[in-house]
Amino acid sequence: MTKLNFRTHPFLLGFEQLERLAERTAKSGADGYPPFNIEQASENAYRITLAVAGFAEEDLSITVEDRQLMIRGRQRDESEENRVFLHRGIAARQFQRSFVLAEGVEVTGAALENGLLHIDLHRAEPEPVVQNIRIARR
Repeated sequence: MTKLNFRTHPFLLGFEQLERLAERTAKSGADGYPPFNIEQASENAYRITLAVAGFAEEDLSITVEDRQLMIRGRQRDESEENRVFLHRGIAARQFQRSFVLAEGVEVTGAALENGLLHIDLHRAEPEPVVQNIRIARR
């Protein structure tokens, strides 16, 4: 028995990109840092919350490219030279966390509050499309 995928299944026309999205999602770092929540605020609204204790706004960047939401964090080590830690349990490492967004989902805003980075997303209502195709005579 042969395994069918999106490229070879006869009824899935034009879904080749879906397989690439699934592969890209699988590769998007599963180390667990920083921890995050995904909430559904309403039928078409979502919120991603990342725990970014110790990061300032200028240490964080949020970009969307090719339907991939990318959140990066890098703390500056300006005052670290003179500090001696007896125990360091608060992670101060750089991170990169990515999420693949469905078509029609857009980032509507982001806010940093009490060590939590909130990213709000909204999905536009798809409009039903009915298209009549004229049959040409040949």
